[in-house]
Amino acid sequence: MKPYFAAFLVVAVILSSNFLESMATTDSSKCCKCGVRCSKAGLKKRCLKYCGICCEECKCVPSGTFGNKSECPCYRDKLNSKGNPKCP
Repeated sequence: MKPYFAAFLVVAVILSSNFLESMATTDSSKCCKCGVRCSKAGLKKRCLKYCGICCEECKCVPSGTFGNKSECPCYRDKLNSKGNPKCP
């Protein structure tokens, strides 16, 4: 009986770690179209971060990998502290 319990325990730990890892990822990967929007970005992790922030606030992300910001005015008009566009 003990080997089965040990095997069950190992499998449970592996599954829970995968579940926690997926929960720890940024919402940007799940939000709107950030995965598509950032697919060709040179700094993909940063693109996903800021796209996710913009998507949460604006509830939309423009289509494609670049441009088309007129589809989502809130996304287009968000600026960082330096006055540059915040959303990728």
